[in-house]
Amino acid sequence: MKHVTDLDAVHAPIEQARGLPNEHYVDPAVFAEERKSVLFDNWAGVGFGKDVPEAGDARPIDFLGMPLLLVRDRNGGVNVFQNTCRHRGMILVDQPTRIRGAIRCPYHSWCYGLDGGLRTTPHIGGPGQNTHEDVDPTALGLVRVRSHVWLDVVYVNVNGNAEPFEEVHADLLARWADFDQPMHFGGEAAGFQLEVNTNWKLAVENYCESYHLPWVHPGLNSYSRLEDHYNIEGRSEYSGQGTLVYQQLKDAQGNVLPDFSGLPSKWHQGGEYVSLYPNVLLGVQRDHAFALILQPIGLEKTIEHVALYFAQAPGGSEEQDGLRAESAQRWREVFKEDIFVVEGMQRGRHGLLFDGGHFSPAMDGPTHNFHKWVATQVEAGRAAA
Repeated sequence: MKHVTDLDAVHAPIEQARGLPNEHYVDPAVFAEERKSVLFDNWAGVGFGKDVPEAGDARPIDFLGMPLLLVRDRNGGVNVFQNTCRHRGMILVDQPTRIRGAIRCPYHSWCYGLDGGLRTTPHIGGPGQNTHEDVDPTALGLVRVRSHVWLDVVYVNVNGNAEPFEEVHADLLARWADFDQPMHFGGEAAGFQLEVNTNWKLAVENYCESYHLPWVHPGLNSYSRLEDHYNIEGRSEYSGQGTLVYQQLKDAQGNVLPDFSGLPSKWHQGGEYVSLYPNVLLGVQRDHAFALILQPIGLEKTIEHVALYFAQAPGGSEEQDGLRAESAQRWREVFKEDIFVVEGMQRGRHGLLFDGGHFSPAMDGPTHNFHKWVATQVEAGRAAA
């Protein structure tokens, strides 16, 4: 008999609610259930547009065992395909590369265009015969995976059953419409990865709230105090926090990074940091933005892929490049400070008597919102099974 977790307490008002049961962090069967109903049924982040900057650039991605291929086409768009040849199921691309001509299967040399269309099938009709009357190449292009790019994050809906990205996330797109403008990846120093021994959801939960700042981020809290933050909650698809005292980074000469264009005054000292469900963490400020994509490697292991973006491309001046690098380093240190917390919560979830945890009604609203959202997705998946 299949084990089904009891999620009723997760839906209770925050004053009486409990968090997701332990099984959602330590049980392989529940991890497999969430793979489908939470991650594959929704718009999940899998990569960055900056990872395929030029036409022909291709990058393979393993998303919970699903082999994906990001490809930049000749028109500048990013396509996502299943990284599997339609002939015998061979992996097409096994490392980042620049496709000079066509995507060629290394097994039998079937070739695909950057748009996924099947172009050539050598010897399919016998030696020297590259066509066969019973094989229709127009029906054998690469399997396209639904995708959408926003703030340079590439989102996919593997199962193809989510509503359009613009509808699902209309609220946040409107809230951050001021940042719907060109952004430039900050260069090599502005991208990094952190490997964390935790279930991916704990990284989301921690990012949602500012409650932990005084103890986990004392440096950040020294100028952006707990009382300077506000909760962003009650949203069905995202939650998080904001600050009212964002301070621009300055170098010894007083130089700052240029602002994004046309920002209203609320962003002069404002910054917002939200978890876009299920697995993307975003931050916006007047002079830079960032994204973390949480890649679940296993039940208790996650890789955080981090990228920072700026109003101007790198290379303009040494001063600006230095500020970009220092900004990235500061965020790296902040994110590293969170590692012991999410890894400690993961170990704590093996406590057999832990009841899912309780929430502060004043401080934990964004995290409670995420728990309810996960529970809703899991229950929807069970109802459809």
